[in-house]
Amino acid sequence: MSAKAQSGYRHELKYYINQGDYTLLRRKLSLTMEQDRNAAKNGGEYFIRSLYFDDADDSAFREKLDGDDSRDKFRIRIYNMRDDAIKLECKHKESTYIRKHSLMLCRAEYETLRRGDYTFLLRRPEPFARRMFAEFSLRPLRPVVLVDYAREAYVFPVEDVRVTFDKNVRTGYRSTALFDPNVPTFPVVDGYDMVLEVKFNRYLPTYIRALLQIDSHARSAISKYALCRKFEL
Repeated sequence: MSAKAQSGYRHELKYYINQGDYTLLRRKLSLTMEQDRNAAKNGGEYFIRSLYFDDADDSAFREKLDGDDSRDKFRIRIYNMRDDAIKLECKHKESTYIRKHSLMLCRAEYETLRRGDYTFLLRRPEPFARRMFAEFSLRPLRPVVLVDYAREAYVFPVEDVRVTFDKNVRTGYRSTALFDPNVPTFPVVDGYDMVLEVKFNRYLPTYIRALLQIDSHARSAISKYALCRKFEL
C-alpha cells in the first residue's frame, strides 16, 4: 500500500461531460452500481450548497489559478438546505490525491461562526476543531462565495469507488447567505452540462474503468470553487 493510501488520501479524477455522455453512463451505472444513501432517499439526487472561505489574499483561489499541486480549501457544506448536517471541512489536494477532514456543527455553532466568533472551536474535543481555530485566527479566513449543484452519486465497494454527476453548478455571486433559499445564482459551466467525478482508494478496478470508459474522456483540473469565483476577475 502506498504512503498516500496509508495516510488517508484518495484518488480524485474529474471530467466535463455533456448530456449524451451522462445519459449513457447513468444507464450503465444504474444497472451495475448502487446509488449512495443520500441519492437513494432523495429520489436519485440531492442538493449541495457550500460556503467557501479564503483569506484576505485569496490564497486558495490564487493557488488554484497558479496550478499549485498542494493546496487547501475550506468550506461549510449543507444538504437540501437543511441544518441537520452542517459540515465544516478542509479539503487538501496533492496532485491527483485528496484528503478531507470535517467537523459537524450545530446551527447555533454555525451562526456563531458566521458572526466571526470561532472561539467555540476551542471547546470542541476534536483535533480538527483546533486546526480550524488556528486557520480562522491566524490567516484569517472569511466567507467569500456560495457554490450550488445537484449531485447524483453511485458507489462500488471495491476500493471504495464513488462516482458522482454534479449538475447545474451555480454561483451565488458575492453572496454568503448559506441558508437563504432565495439567493440569486448563476450557472458557471460553459459548453458542457455537468461535472463527472471519480474517487477511489489505491486503484480504480478494471471493471469500473471499462464501464465509465475513462480513457475516452479528457481529464480536467476542475475546481467548482474557482469556477464560481471566476466572475470576480
